[in-house]
Amino acid sequence: MTSHHTRQRTLQRTVETEGIGLHTAVPVRLRMLPAPPDTGYMFVRVDLNGFEIPASVEYVSSCSYATTLMHTGVLLSTVEHLLSALRGMNVDNVYLEIDNLELPIMDGSAGDFVRLIEAAGVEEQSVSRRALEVRRMVSVEQTERGVVRRISIEPCANYEIDCTIDFAHPRIGIQNYTFTVGDAESYKRDIAPARTFGFLAEIEALRRANLARGGSLDNAVVLTPDSILNPEGTRWRDEFVRHKILDIIGDLALVGMPLLGRVTANRSGHLLHTELIAKLLHERAAWEIVESRKSKIEGRK
Repeated sequence: MTSHHTRQRTLQRTVETEGIGLHTAVPVRLRMLPAPPDTGYMFVRVDLNGFEIPASVEYVSSCSYATTLMHTGVLLSTVEHLLSALRGMNVDNVYLEIDNLELPIMDGSAGDFVRLIEAAGVEEQSVSRRALEVRRMVSVEQTERGVVRRISIEPCANYEIDCTIDFAHPRIGIQNYTFTVGDAESYKRDIAPARTFGFLAEIEALRRANLARGGSLDNAVVLTPDSILNPEGTRWRDEFVRHKILDIIGDLALVGMPLLGRVTANRSGHLLHTELIAKLLHERAAWEIVESRKSKIEGRK
């Protein structure tokens, strides 16, 4: 195999952490273990005799406030932040042991998961990494109450995400951010620390619906009608759009391999993200699986 191809990567050793679920507030322990080439991201419910749920778009069950996987009736919720950290840090194969039905929310970002991956160490494996190369544009959109939400992916030499959000809130407004996935250091610095956010009125409604029971100022940026409840404020003025990119990386990781394409997202959410990859995979002429070459940005070490 020639050296200009990138090899698959896994963890060097097993690491674990614990926390609570954002929506269920249940305590949960997460262990991340090395896995052989071509395993991908495999969730293992150790509380259910090691029941396996692959992180794959075919197992997405719902996407209202978080991305939830279901395999023959067994659920696993809020997977997007951990998947984002794994893809952002260029980890391809890992067993993810979970002892409850929701991943720990940690501080609402992917930062803790990145630190866990760094503590485990990442090592190259003997098999070439493959990427899903987009050959023609695919897009999905939905209109609700006159607002158009849209996400598309089109051919590109790298994996780029151009994201715009628009919230009628004095601390958000219109924010745009463009990020190229592939360099672990820039992911760790510019995307991973961005926390999830929610509006106080929405959180109260979620609680009445028995959701967001674990939500607090420790794991989300909470917005009042005109300000932010968190005493420390935001980590960046545009933390909100950076978190949306974090979510897009996590949701699109459900393709099962890195992408080569340019994603353009406008007011998108989990449902549109997973609809996009389902539609992309369904349109067989729109993509090709290729051996992943060292991208320009990955070469800059």
